Amino acid sequence: MLRTLACLATAVVVTVVLGLTASGTSAAARCTPTEGYGAGPFQQSALAAPRRATIGTGHVLLGRILRASDCKPVAGALVVLWQSGPNGYGPRGRGSVVTDRVGRFRFEGPVPTSYGRQPHIHIAVSHPAYEELLTRYIVRRGAETGKITLVLVPLL
Repeated sequence: MLRTLACLATAVVVTVVLGLTASGTSAAARCTPTEGYGAGPFQQSALAAPRRATIGTGHVLLGRILRASDCKPVAGALVVLWQSGPNGYGPRGRGSVVTDRVGRFRFEGPVPTSYGRQPHIHIAVSHPAYEELLTRYIVRRGAETGKITLVLVPLL
């Protein structure tokens, strides 16, 4: 009887350990690199944008930048955001922020306008230790806030 209980306890411990390992693996698998979406307006003026987290009111985008290899936050990444206004793209629709120690950023602006496409915000992320990422965030109709997680690929 004692031997049976010891075997059962060992089986439970092995199952728990294997379950934790499997869940750790699946967590890493969820952290796949974000696909780029072309240069958008960045091809015209590179990543030149004033350092400001607010360009107006109406929509707040909360974001987080993670590392692909282990899903750890990327601190100190430059996030450049650019959106169109009623007269197209212009300097008023640009801003840039730097991620905090846990990889977070916040950007506030007017709800982007539609110019034949879904309203969106172009995003460029750069950091010396990672591949540059150019992507966009689609703003849902009527949304006052949005969240995005971007995953970067380390250079080494």
